[in-house]
Amino acid sequence: MAWFADFSLFFAKALTLVVAIAAVVAVIAAASRRQQSNETLRVEKLNKKYRDTSNRLRSAVSDPATRKLLKKQRKAQNKIDKKQVSEQPRTFVVDFKGDIRAQAVASLREEVSTILAVADEQDHVLVRLENPGGVVHEHGLAAAQLARVRDAGLHLTVAVDRVAASGGYLMACIANEIVAAPFAIVGSIGVIAQLPNFHRLLDDKGVEFEQITAGQYKRTVTMFGKNTDEDRAKLKSELEDIHKLFKDAVTRYRPTLDIDTVATGEHWYGTQALELGLIDSISTSDALLTAAYEARDVFTVNYEIRQPLQEKLMGAVDSTVGRLRDGMTQWWPGR
Repeated sequence: MAWFADFSLFFAKALTLVVAIAAVVAVIAAASRRQQSNETLRVEKLNKKYRDTSNRLRSAVSDPATRKLLKKQRKAQNKIDKKQVSEQPRTFVVDFKGDIRAQAVASLREEVSTILAVADEQDHVLVRLENPGGVVHEHGLAAAQLARVRDAGLHLTVAVDRVAASGGYLMACIANEIVAAPFAIVGSIGVIAQLPNFHRLLDDKGVEFEQITAGQYKRTVTMFGKNTDEDRAKLKSELEDIHKLFKDAVTRYRPTLDIDTVATGEHWYGTQALELGLIDSISTSDALLTAAYEARDVFTVNYEIRQPLQEKLMGAVDSTVGRLRDGMTQWWPGR
């Protein structure tokens, strides 16, 4: 009986272990499936959408006989669309809504890769950009994704309906053509670093802060230690270096721009930006698309990455910590 009891206990433990391993494997597999389903490429042809919308309005304001005729025409056109392969050039539309850390770059890189895999020299890419700027290296990567489009020989247009400032303008200047709404905010070619310092507060409370580094400039300005003029001078030098890189990038893609006039950190509205040469014309993305769909096949390309709530919360925490860690070195609109 003792042997049987020991064997039963061993069997129960082994069974529990097997069940636990199976549960872990199942959780990992389920998480993997969820991750796969959370990434989706969505492509929509806007020509049919615009045509159907205008037809519905035309039908609504017409007499019964005209409505009947319009209905027959729509059916005939739909049959043609299904049977015929269009030979019109294409315009691929990508939306980029920026934040401090340019998190939309994860989708942008997939959208660009997908477009470049199918596009030819006749095709255009239109980016509807809304970006007030943020962390330097993140927006630099976003700009590099747009540079891939231009390097591939495709005509790239950036439409700014609201704002493309600082890191947002770095992205916009890559384009062959920049259009902006009359009151869109454009420019802010400058760099800023700011962070609080708690040294006096900690000193008053008798708290000592120690920071040990290897390398003379591993850390200069700090939040908790005592900052020196040498620390501030080093940070200022680093900001000037970044500013120069920013100006060089803008000059590379817009060589006729008077960079010394516009690289003051100021921002301008659309009509002012046109006079300064920061943009090429005044328009909206809606006007561009309305004009394009008459002669081109227009497709929106959207690579959706839906993050679980836990990852979104962790991402927000990481963003806050990252801003403090990086000394909040960002491209921001001038004020």
